Amino acid sequence: MDPITLVADQFRASAKIKRNCADALAPVIALAGALLADRLRAGGKLLVCGNGGSAADAQHFSGELLGRFERPRAGLAAIALTTDSSTLTAVANDYAYDEVFARQVQALARAGDVLVVLSTSGNSPSILRAVEVAQAATVPVVALTGRDGGKLAGILGAQDLEIRVPTSSTPRIQEVHILALHCLCELIDEALAS
Repeated sequence: MDPITLVADQFRASAKIKRNCADALAPVIALAGALLADRLRAGGKLLVCGNGGSAADAQHFSGELLGRFERPRAGLAAIALTTDSSTLTAVANDYAYDEVFARQVQALARAGDVLVVLSTSGNSPSILRAVEVAQAATVPVVALTGRDGGKLAGILGAQDLEIRVPTSSTPRIQEVHILALHCLCELIDEALAS
C-alpha cells in the first residue's frame, strides 16, 4: 500500500469509530462531565491514571484542567498519578507494580474526589487495584475503557461510570479516549462558567 493511501485510511478509520461512538457515548460522557464538575465545584479533586499511552492521556487530561482548556479560568484540582517516578518505582519495588496507583489513591483520595482511570483493555491489574481502593473509600470512578470493558467493567459499581469504546483496535480506542477527555474538559468548563 502506498503511504498516502495508508495515511488516508487511518484518518477514515479514526473518523468512522468516532462517528459510531458519537450518539452512543454522548449520554455517559455528559453524566461524567456533570459528576466531575460537581465534585470540582464542591472542592474535590480528580485523581487520574493509566498505563503506557493511557498514562500519557492521564497526564494530558490533568494538564488541561490544571492549566486551561480553551478558555481562561482558574486551575482545577487534578492530579496525574503517573508522574512521580520516585513513588512509582518505590511502590513497584517494595510492594508490586499492581499497587502503584492504589497506594496513591489510598493516601490521597478523600470524600468528594473522583478517580478517573484509562485502560484500553479494562484488564490492567494496577488500574483494577486503584478502582478497588477508590470504591472502598466510596470515591466514584469514571473509567475509560475499550473492547468489552474487560474485568474493569465487571467491578464498577452503581456510583461509577464507564465510557467504553466498542472496538478492539487500541489506537482507535485511544483516539476516542482523547476526544472523550476533551469533551469532559469542555463540559467542566461550561458547567463551572455558569
